[in-house]
Amino acid sequence: MTQYLFNSSGAWIAFRKDNLVFDREGHWIGWLPWNDGQVVDPEGAYLATIVGEDRLYRQDAHQVHDFPGYPGYNQDVQQDSYPGFAPSDPLPPDMTDVAL
Repeated sequence: MTQYLFNSSGAWIAFRKDNLVFDREGHWIGWLPWNDGQVVDPEGAYLATIVGEDRLYRQDAHQVHDFPGYPGYNQDVQQDSYPGFAPSDPLPPDMTDVAL
């Protein structure tokens, strides 16, 4: 199943398949090594947090975890169909939109 991820203005910016996150073009940009919504980039550095059902925001004060390891080689995937826009949603405190 695909989870589409949007910024605060409702623009589609990424999607998730299982514990992997891809940009709109299907390039692997990160993964979720823990069960807390935090996304790390392929090198294991914090990238963003999935908030609610469909938002991807960068949190200024995120919980720091130990190095997550590496999930193995991940290939890019074929881009899913265009999901359109989501309603705009105000950013939570201490969060910003992710620049991908």
